[in-house]
Amino acid sequence: MEYFRQDIETLVRGDLDSLVDERVRNTVSYATKHSLFYKKWFDENNIRPESVRTHEDLRELPVISGRTIRENQPPVSQEFMFRSVPWPEVYTIHETSGTSGMPKSFFLTWDDWNRYAEKYARIFKSQGFGKGDRMTVCASYGMNIGANTMTLAAQKTSVTVIPEGKCTFPVRVIRDYKPTIIVGSVFKLLRLADKMKEDGLKPEESGIKRLVIGGESFAPESRAYLDEIWEIESYNTYGSTEGSMCGECMEIAGLHVPEDLVHVDIYDHNMRNFVRDGEKGRMVLTTLVPEGEKAGTVLINYDTEDLTRVLSRDQCPCGRTHMRIENPCREAENVYIAGVPVNRVDIESCVFQRENMEFLTGEYEAFLYCGITEDECILRISMECTNPEECDFELVKNNFTEHLFGISPALGENYADGELDIVFNFTGKGELELYRLKSRPRRLVDRRQAT
Repeated sequence: MEYFRQDIETLVRGDLDSLVDERVRNTVSYATKHSLFYKKWFDENNIRPESVRTHEDLRELPVISGRTIRENQPPVSQEFMFRSVPWPEVYTIHETSGTSGMPKSFFLTWDDWNRYAEKYARIFKSQGFGKGDRMTVCASYGMNIGANTMTLAAQKTSVTVIPEGKCTFPVRVIRDYKPTIIVGSVFKLLRLADKMKEDGLKPEESGIKRLVIGGESFAPESRAYLDEIWEIESYNTYGSTEGSMCGECMEIAGLHVPEDLVHVDIYDHNMRNFVRDGEKGRMVLTTLVPEGEKAGTVLINYDTEDLTRVLSRDQCPCGRTHMRIENPCREAENVYIAGVPVNRVDIESCVFQRENMEFLTGEYEAFLYCGITEDECILRISMECTNPEECDFELVKNNFTEHLFGISPALGENYADGELDIVFNFTGKGELELYRLKSRPRRLVDRRQAT
């Protein structure tokens, strides 16, 4: 097993916690001195910065959110209150996608870039990447940081990069440059496999040894189907502009959190208490700044609005001691049907039931509408077929509903009581609504407010 920073990645729990505590103190001190927002925040909340001594003390502090950042930057504020270095020391400026409102602004120093890249470098090493590998990056290069950070991490791990940015590149790129790794979302990689087959190149014979999934959460069923199509194991990564880079090692036993560079707590849905390890909750992070380094944006107790659970704090079979979490999913992708939460990933898992994939491409979209009465809800599922004339519609419908009600028996009761109706729509290739959108599509949309 290879490591990028073996001394850090294999620290015993006590030493790791001590290092985290040291960096918590340094981060709070740094924020107090350099962040306009935190200077005011500590004062307004009657917090003595010197009283924050350990990572457990963070739990006594208020939680901030994306809304907090937006309210402390133009046009709401005259200044970027979260910027924590003078303008000449800002190396790059980044924004989130803005899918849930005004984009949030982030400022990175060169120290930030090296820390971000190290997080991905650790992940790549844990997934067996190294000299001689060639990695095709199918993530956008721009205001988001993922593709650029992976590219820098590849340099640190002696991996050659083919910076395509999208998975729509010509199949000749695979034939000519013979990449061994491809980074992309589940759906991008499935579409690429179809394109390769049409061009006469079987994915399993392409020389690709590893797939790295990133960019969005996914269902275990869609991942299993992806692995089957490519005949290799995929590895999961999770990251954000805020710096929450985590990733699976070759054991595929949860995503390792780089605890010395980012601290994670899991809160309950109401953001009032903490959940026990193994219970699902909202992921709250604190960026950790090592002594002597600079940070362009500091975040303390930041609500990522992502849902996850701690799987283990024990040493992984790979030798790493940093805790492992479940693949996070966006709480913003939850909808509520008669008070029952349903996530996009739940819908995806129903679509990708293995028998269904004999007839489906995997592309889908779901919409919620009001029924005839206030208490009624209609869930409309559209699924793309490889050949609608040969699709076993009843089998797909039965597999979908059986799995959905297995995930949530409460929905099954709502269905039986007439409070939920499920309408199925099957299309040919390219006929879903999402193909008409220029931006990244939302696959589960609540249209009840519009009806």
